[in-house]
Amino acid sequence: MSFPLISSEASSASHPLAPYNWDEGWEAEFAPYAAQGLLPGRVVRVDRGQCDVVTPGGTVRADTEFVVPRDPMKVVCTGDWVAVDPGGDPRYVRTLLPRRTAFVRSTSSKRSEGQILAANVDHAIIAVPLSVELDLGRIERFLALAWESGAQPLIVLTKADLVPDPTGLSYLVDDVRTTAPGVEILPVSAATGEGVDVLSAVVSGSTSVLLGISGAGKSTLANALLGEEVMEVQATRDVDGKGRHTTTTRNLLALPGGGVLIDTPGLRGVGLWDAGQGVGQVFAEIEELAERCRFHDCAHGSEPGCAVLAALEDGSLSERRLDSYRKLLRENKRIVAKTDARMRAEIRRDWRLKGAEGRAAMEAKRGRIR
Repeated sequence: MSFPLISSEASSASHPLAPYNWDEGWEAEFAPYAAQGLLPGRVVRVDRGQCDVVTPGGTVRADTEFVVPRDPMKVVCTGDWVAVDPGGDPRYVRTLLPRRTAFVRSTSSKRSEGQILAANVDHAIIAVPLSVELDLGRIERFLALAWESGAQPLIVLTKADLVPDPTGLSYLVDDVRTTAPGVEILPVSAATGEGVDVLSAVVSGSTSVLLGISGAGKSTLANALLGEEVMEVQATRDVDGKGRHTTTTRNLLALPGGGVLIDTPGLRGVGLWDAGQGVGQVFAEIEELAERCRFHDCAHGSEPGCAVLAALEDGSLSERRLDSYRKLLRENKRIVAKTDARMRAEIRRDWRLKGAEGRAAMEAKRGRIR
């Protein structure tokens, strides 16, 4: 069985996979595989070497053994577009279509590997619960990964009904806004419906991924967007606002207003993975200040003519913000160094220089004491 190619925009819109964001671009990418009699499909779930793929003929279960690469970044992931066998038992995913975007974090292992959380995403919805104190550093970390993925980040402040005072809520929104230049921030309450219609309009017709810690209300929010109780919801602890991992796999779900949503398990750790550009976008104001420093290689420590330190001194830049920027840059540099020999050499050279400077300073101090 083969599926005919769609030759016009109108017919693309009527394609059986249109609800899953099939378009003319994917059609063009798939053309060589259509000629081989393969079927297009979008991965809606991955589980132990197999995946559920929605195809023009319905959802099928397929084995991924033909696309098990040495590179863990190229494994089949929820959101991928693939070519699958037209029939047979078992069925197989034969190839992945090139990804437009990919949300990647570093693994918890000591190996230099990245983990794909979602592919071909247009919006990265970062769920931040208002049931606990805001962790601005964590928000910045999520934002760095979102920007690096190529998706447009969107911060959703969930459980907004727990902050009934409009003034207090506006202060919280302002606090988050300082960490998220150029990012839309939307207070939402799945319990009261506040903001749900606005969020639905924003993500309509696109692929969105829900990200956040366990207990952030992602599954509840997913149900509100889907208009039905699809995702299981568990109560969070009153002590710390944390919850168990209601969602244990990444699931791609069609939204009633068009577009799809990928719900993800709560993320305990969000390690950066080669996210230098993403960090730069999150801290755009610091990068702009750095361009005005007297020295192009200014470390923003004690150098004369440092525009970053000047902003810190006059209060236009907060100490917390600068510390977070430095922390994420250091972490990203370490991750890159695991796979980049030249970067490792630069880090070792920096360590030697700093060690030599420290020893020289100590010797000078001893000389003055004598």
